[in-house]
Amino acid sequence: MGYGNNKLSIIGLGYVGLPLAVEFAKNGMNIVGIDIDEVKIEKINNNESYIFDLSSEELAAVIAQGRLTVTTELSAVKDTDSIIICVPTPVTVHKTPDVSYIQNVVDGIAPYLRKGHLVILRSTTYPGATREFIVPKMEAAGIKIGTDGHVAFAPERVDPGSEKFTFNNTPIVLGGITKKCTEEASNLMSMITNDVVKVSSPEVAEMAKLLENIFRSVNIALINEMAMLCDRIGGIDIWEVVRAASTKPFGFMKFNPGPGIGGHCIQIDPYYLSWKAKEYNFYSDFIEQAAKTNENMPHYVADMTIQALSMSATPLPDCKVLIIGVAYKPDIDDLRNSPGIHVWEALLEKGVKNIEYHDPFVPTFKEGSLKGESIELNGDMLKEFECVIIITDHTSIDWQMVFDNSKFIVDTRNASSKIKEGISNYYSLGGGQLGKNGTFGK
Repeated sequence: MGYGNNKLSIIGLGYVGLPLAVEFAKNGMNIVGIDIDEVKIEKINNNESYIFDLSSEELAAVIAQGRLTVTTELSAVKDTDSIIICVPTPVTVHKTPDVSYIQNVVDGIAPYLRKGHLVILRSTTYPGATREFIVPKMEAAGIKIGTDGHVAFAPERVDPGSEKFTFNNTPIVLGGITKKCTEEASNLMSMITNDVVKVSSPEVAEMAKLLENIFRSVNIALINEMAMLCDRIGGIDIWEVVRAASTKPFGFMKFNPGPGIGGHCIQIDPYYLSWKAKEYNFYSDFIEQAAKTNENMPHYVADMTIQALSMSATPLPDCKVLIIGVAYKPDIDDLRNSPGIHVWEALLEKGVKNIEYHDPFVPTFKEGSLKGESIELNGDMLKEFECVIIITDHTSIDWQMVFDNSKFIVDTRNASSKIKEGISNYYSLGGGQLGKNGTFGK
């Protein structure tokens, strides 16, 4: 089937769905974007992008061409030939998969499914979810999978803020229920990428997505544990260790420590796999332990901060702390699972009440019970704080000025490597400095 003249509905217009909709529209598809969030729909209709990697100009262009329309109504899928589902898949507070978004979407579109429909799930989930949620609804509508309609899983691969990896040069892994399903889905996805990697089933594609992110989770946990060990031993800088190990031209891949893992997938995916594994009496202790190590890092950073504040003459409840960076990675505005927020929460639990933040990409935020407004970063302002915590190393920040004017710094991103030698008023995560006596302030 050729897809150039057909209509495509994309359900979920977040970090994955909206850029995907625009990319398909730019390549000649007529798109109906669907989201239950009326605020998003209003912004799109006003040509306003709320996604960092998508400019309002790009969005306005495809809307002006009539290539993209948006609605809150799932019934709109009945007038489209293909459906791509891009909804969130978080975990519950008990670390079990929350697939309610997928379930609600599939239930919502079920009355409108018809012969000829191609349905692709892009939301990260556990092996078997595509077959479990979508196929029964298609069959209940009288659709024979692989003949009258098609179902596939093609996980998203988005690197927020990256200019190097785009839709065009990032391969898409794709597995259909049948070979014909795979071919039909591949024909559609080939409109936005030069490389579709076809696998034998949705389960393989689902597992591949989990492996990609769990691989990162495990290796980040390893280097975080090494960083904590270097702090315990003293005199060994993990950042220097990583640089040295990285000179090996084979058998080593560089990962850096940090204050915790942010974004949607890496922190979530280990629990999707471990939950599914228990169905087969298989316990993925290694994978779960890595996830726990990473989730404990904000608390470790909070403990570093408390240790730094203990050297101040100011009583802990009166200490002022500044967090630099609440976005989860440099040079973007994404707050999903932000380590900065988790460090903030951990400090509040430990009795630090006077906390402010600076982030050039996040002027204001509200996450749960926390909210804030970014303050100006200058020398006079920095001197007001007993401790500055570097969580996100945005490239636009003058780190020399930060180090020159701060009483004490907890550096979780090795920003000190950009500074002239001679600084002493800081702890570096994994820098082998914890427990040493030093001068507080200048």
